Parts: sequence; structure tokens; C-alpha cells
Amino acid sequence: MDNREKRSSPSPPYPQLYIYHLNASVPCDRTLVGESFIGNWEEEDSSFLFFSKPAEETVNRLISRHNGVSLLDGYQMTYEEWQGGTVTSFQAGRFLVQPPWEVSQPPQHNTGEYESIPIILDPGVVFGTGTHPTTRDCLAALEAAYAQETATSVLDLGTGTGLLAIAAARLGARATIAVDLNLLAVRTAAENIRINGLEDRIIAMQGRAEEMMSTSADLLIANIHYDVMQHLVPSEGFLKKRVFILSGILRSQARTLEARLTDLRCSILRRWVYEDTWFTFYGKTG
Repeated sequence: MDNREKRSSPSPPYPQLYIYHLNASVPCDRTLVGESFIGNWEEEDSSFLFFSKPAEETVNRLISRHNGVSLLDGYQMTYEEWQGGTVTSFQAGRFLVQPPWEVSQPPQHNTGEYESIPIILDPGVVFGTGTHPTTRDCLAALEAAYAQETATSVLDLGTGTGLLAIAAARLGARATIAVDLNLLAVRTAAENIRINGLEDRIIAMQGRAEEMMSTSADLLIANIHYDVMQHLVPSEGFLKKRVFILSGILRSQARTLEARLTDLRCSILRRWVYEDTWFTFYGKTG
């Protein structure tokens, strides 16, 4: 099946999801658990195994190979229930974000002033459909940043499905590193990069945000937990970036972060606030 046939599929890829929650991080892939295996969301002390068909026997065989591993719970739900609603196309500024099953043609590489910029986004079973207010505000911040000048290199920390990295490439970034700690998110981002035809401009990789800050880039994007972000901002690597977009920040955290940026002689050029709860900063260092 070619890419266009996959894109023209009329509905989400998984009518039902069968999810198995284990009490430990257990690496596995399709060669171990079969073709109905979708992916494994691994945390330090747990795993969520996703299947498109019931897989109790398969999961029990996998558990038997690992001492101390047990099944905590199992769930069956629709794809929409897992994602918190229908995954469908939406417009955010100039960006037209579409799931593959609503796209009949490959994306066109147009970036005219008033033209929509198409992005195909398949979230798989990773959270990050693009509808969260912080994501939408990051898309707006990217438009604002590229309206002023082009950042040719980008570091996207906590990339999730890869949406912001792809948006930056659509606006003109020539080299982007999209980083996530979770391997399933990295694989999902890599697939989205591929279906948008941007493999030559974006690399998705697994890593800790703190360990990637020394990577050279014009623009830093970090839509990430504040617990991580508070350690990124004071770093030498942060101050070597020319401009930044920081998001995922709650109101009380925003005050602290803004004061810290001021102490570091960074300037906030624009801010977005959603319902006085979620804050996004676009600014420059030095």
C-alpha cells in the first residue's frame, strides 16, 4: 500500500484499542508480540502496551519472560476515547493540520503569505493531536517568529508527535532536531516527518531535554513540563540560542519563569495566555 492509499483511509486506523498496563518498563516490539501490536508507552516504572485486537494470551506470555512483572489492568476503548475526542482536521493560523485519514492528496509545499500551510499529523496512540491550547499558541509563536526572521536551525524539546518541528520546517527551518524522552513518541514523530516528506530536514531522536541543550540551534522550542523547563533556562546552552518559544507553563510558574528570564537579560517579545491558565513565551536571549 503506498502513502497516498494510507492517507485516503476514511476513518481512524484503530476502531478499538486494547491496552495493557504493566507494573514495569518492558521493552517489546512487533517481532515479539505479533502484528496487532501498535506500540509501547514506557515509563520508568510501567508500560502501556497497545494492540488493535485482544491480546491477553500474548501479554501473559510476555510477562512470563520477565521476573516481577505483572498486569495491573486492561482497557478496551475506541481510538477517539483514548485521544479524548474525534481526531479531525483543524486550522491554526496558517497551518492546516489534518490526520492521514482525511487527506486525499500529498501535502503541497506552499508558504505563500495568505496560503494555508498543510501538515499531515497522525498521533497514533501518543497524546498530542495539536488541539491543546499550548500547542496552538506555539504554532502562533512560530508564525510570529518566522514573520520577523528565519531560524534555519531548530531544537524542539518534548516533540511528542513532531507537530512543532514539522511546522518550523514548513516555515523555513532547514535543520531541526526533534527530541523526546519517550521512544514511542519518537517513533510517532519520525513517521509524521516521513509522511510530510521532511526526512532531509528533521531528525527525531530519543533523549533527555537537559542533555540536549548544548545542541547548536537558532531557535529553541520547549513545550514541556515546568519541572524540566526550570532546569533548561539557566543553562549555558539556552543562552546560546538566539530565540526561544517556551510553553506548557501555568500561571504561577509563568511569574517565576519571567523573573528568571529577566535576570538572565532575556527579552519576552510576545506572550500568549489561554484562559489565564496556560502561558506561552516567545523571546530572545542576550
